[in-house]
Amino acid sequence: MPLRDFLASYYAIQSEEKWLIDGKEGYKQGEYVYFTILMDNKEIIYMEQAALAYYLVENGYTHTAIPIPNVQGEWFSSYQDKTYMVLQVNHIQPDNNGSKGKLLADFHRIGSAYSYEPQEISSYGGWKQLWVDKLTVFETKIEKEALDNSSAYYRLMMDTLPYIIGISENAIQYIGESEKDYRFHESDQGSIAFRRYANNLSSPVMWMNELVYDHPIRDLAEYIRLLILDNTDQEAIVTLLNDYQTIRPLSVFSWRLLYARLIFPMHLFDFISDGFIRQDLDQLHKEFVILLEKQVKYEETLRDFFTIVSVDNDALHIPVLHWL
Repeated sequence: MPLRDFLASYYAIQSEEKWLIDGKEGYKQGEYVYFTILMDNKEIIYMEQAALAYYLVENGYTHTAIPIPNVQGEWFSSYQDKTYMVLQVNHIQPDNNGSKGKLLADFHRIGSAYSYEPQEISSYGGWKQLWVDKLTVFETKIEKEALDNSSAYYRLMMDTLPYIIGISENAIQYIGESEKDYRFHESDQGSIAFRRYANNLSSPVMWMNELVYDHPIRDLAEYIRLLILDNTDQEAIVTLLNDYQTIRPLSVFSWRLLYARLIFPMHLFDFISDGFIRQDLDQLHKEFVILLEKQVKYEETLRDFFTIVSVDNDALHIPVLHWL
């Protein structure tokens, strides 16, 4: 059944034209555009994300995709052994060329006023254990896949594994020590955030299934990670942080969390995770080589990070990794 027929049968939506946004196929009826998402997680996760999405729409983020019930009044629709949700967008955001830092700080200001901390999609205060668990799972999975796949890609991954383990353990130790630093303030409370922030606030649509609940530093760290890996001018990082702090100044605790999250090689784990479900091992090998070459520059930026952003880490007693 084509998407158009699915919307008509299950949601009584008679679509007028097809839209393509962020590579996702949608259909327009009246002032709304509708998209489907395939559910591959627990229902409670989507319901918690739905609550965040509705809150954001109510607070001015009208380009957020929110779920709607089907004609039976149910949030989830089963079709051909798969389960779907339909998302409705009532405002496609035009290009937003405002300050990225202020935009994100405003979002966190509103997101931190959300009254209920979700259970399934919250990582607030839990980074250390999550990183330990991720490292343990990946170490086992990589070794198993390498045994089953004799290829240049997996040989390179096994060669790289000791480095990934080492730098991950450094990040885990750093976050553990940082959690004992009590120099925090009100901007350190939990907020609505994104799984991997990539300037989502400026996108035409904000997708419900990208939402999480966490320390706001998560978004800053993931966006800065992206800027470093894209070899963006360091001035963009400085501007982002300065603009952000005009609305939400960072505590010493926040600076330590930011540095810890940048040390943890989330981008390497994300790449390897995607690789587990891809078949094109030769292409994966080429992409992994390029990513590892970027890691050299990434480490250089980390080594000089506090100097770049004009933070006197010595005066603030913020440690840095000296082997970088």
